[in-house]
Amino acid sequence: MNPAEDGLPKPQRYWAILTLMVGLAMSCLDTAIVNVALPSIAQDLHTSAADSIWVVNAYQLAVMIALLPFASFGDIFGYRRVYRFGLVLYTAAALVSALATSLDMLTLGRALQGLGAAGVMSVNTALVRFTYPRRQLGRGIVVVAVSSAAGPSVAAAILAVASWPRLFAINVPIGIVTLLLSFRYLPYTAPSEHRFDLWSALLCAAMFGLLITGINGIGHHQAIAAIAAEFAGGVAVGWLLVRRQLSQAMPLLPVDLFARPIFTLSVTTSVCSFVAQGIAFVALPFYFHDVIGASAVETGLLITPWAVMTAILAPIAGYLADRHPAGILGGIGLAVLASGFVLLALLPAHPATADIVWRVALCGAGFGLFQSPNNRAIVASAPRHRSGGAGAIQGTARLLGQSIGAALVALVFGVAGGGHGAATAILIAAGFAGIAVLASLTRLFEFVRLPPAPQPHSAAGARLHEPAE
Repeated sequence: MNPAEDGLPKPQRYWAILTLMVGLAMSCLDTAIVNVALPSIAQDLHTSAADSIWVVNAYQLAVMIALLPFASFGDIFGYRRVYRFGLVLYTAAALVSALATSLDMLTLGRALQGLGAAGVMSVNTALVRFTYPRRQLGRGIVVVAVSSAAGPSVAAAILAVASWPRLFAINVPIGIVTLLLSFRYLPYTAPSEHRFDLWSALLCAAMFGLLITGINGIGHHQAIAAIAAEFAGGVAVGWLLVRRQLSQAMPLLPVDLFARPIFTLSVTTSVCSFVAQGIAFVALPFYFHDVIGASAVETGLLITPWAVMTAILAPIAGYLADRHPAGILGGIGLAVLASGFVLLALLPAHPATADIVWRVALCGAGFGLFQSPNNRAIVASAPRHRSGGAGAIQGTARLLGQSIGAALVALVFGVAGGGHGAATAILIAAGFAGIAVLASLTRLFEFVRLPPAPQPHSAAGARLHEPAE
């Protein structure tokens, strides 16, 4: 058996996980940096705040439409090849973004960065699975949670001492070093005999493009007829895509994995939790600024306890995930998250700083306890040769949930206003966290256990029916 199939030996394992962590951290930091830097970008490029949002939307759309195709490339040609390609594209595009002198050039650079980030994100979790032994998979998955949680705080610190072009430029040397490390330390995975399905990739891109555009349209008060047409088009394309995937042994959209109840419930839990997180990360700054009267710097500090507690709890949760069911750990963590949201929504009119900090920290602790076990469940419930598809769905669930959350906040703010609507939005976030609790606990019931796999009649069938870990 290939040694990579049960993890890499030490110290290569640690060098490999460092390579994966840096690549993922770059993409997470980049998103956070741009959100914080948008006012400066709009001013320097002489564009409106509304038009500057395309800098964010271009990146988000590119990631969403490319995640699953890149994951399919990883399954077919090997995960580390796709990871390296993503690094090269991301690093080159970061240079384009850093040198941009117009909004159009920056938007192009950001779209290319999104494609590169999709290459990194789509196979990152799969490579973690081949880096760590099966019994320690939860510890390896921690990388995703810690890197994502640390992003906003680190980004704010960098932005305080550098102008926005330098924030893109810093990715260039980091990307080059990470690429060199990837050639030496990342695990080898055997390529598949399957061929890439171009038509499925195009349908997938159209489906997610239409759905994300429709979701963004809700938040930006687009005409109802246009939003309805975008969603209808997305659903129609999605129906065609699913029909095409059902007849394939290794589908680009992993409908075969959704036949596994544990996988489906874990993805559902992830989407609902990230809707809640997306609501909180958009609504809380408005609440702190408009209602409490905190400055921009104070608002950033008040949100930081979330990231700190997530980073602290994620390694502990990853360790526990190798020993206890994700349904229990996720249910407890999400219940804590929902409680934190309710407590934040019920803050008094003039709360003390400590009253805010411990409530935000409670939310971060709950999210940290949930995320690593749930990510492990998504990946471990899939056969090893489908790790790319499972990892891409994990990333897709996160981005889709955050997009829905942001759109819901915009909808609430349009009705109730920013400051006063924030408390309502936080209560909605608590509701989504509660739904996620139910989805997580449902995994504990007898009927979600996988039935024995049918006996295949060929080598291809054996791979298709390979049991989860």
